[in-house]
Amino acid sequence: MNKNIKSGSFYLNPYLGGVLLGLVLMSTFYITGRGLGASGAVKSTVVEAVSTVAPAHAVNSNYYGKFLSDDKHPMNTWLVFEVIGVLSGAFLSGLLFNRLKFKVEHSPKITSKRRILFALSGGLLFGIGSQLAKGCTSGAALSGMGVLALGGFITMMAIFGTAFIFAWVFKKNWI
Repeated sequence: MNKNIKSGSFYLNPYLGGVLLGLVLMSTFYITGRGLGASGAVKSTVVEAVSTVAPAHAVNSNYYGKFLSDDKHPMNTWLVFEVIGVLSGAFLSGLLFNRLKFKVEHSPKITSKRRILFALSGGLLFGIGSQLAKGCTSGAALSGMGVLALGGFITMMAIFGTAFIFAWVFKKNWI
């Protein structure tokens, strides 16, 4: 094995990565008739958790109840298996290329605690936004652009525009 690969400095060419992502997206459309997305897996996990902890509440809830039925289990959806594959693939890649480290990376200007707080807050806001939008960025932008939908292109521009503004506002936390 190449010594650069062992030291953890090997990264996939971003153009090749983009082509591979496009091929995965096309395959997903062909096989499932739908694009990629991750928020559905999170929703299924939350529905299953609520159903396990408070089954009567889940069945009687207008929101949770529509995802529960006797013949269809909320965790038996391809989106759940997609996310499991992404997480296990990322773990395996980190392990194989010696980049798997359990540490909090942050700027010297902030503490690990503040970095974790910002990351959790961002994740929570992203999750709420994906439920309000009825999908996540990969579903709205990538899959939308994959079928040449104007909404997919608008969503991608909004995502990057918002990220640029937030990066400028919050840069003191990272640099």
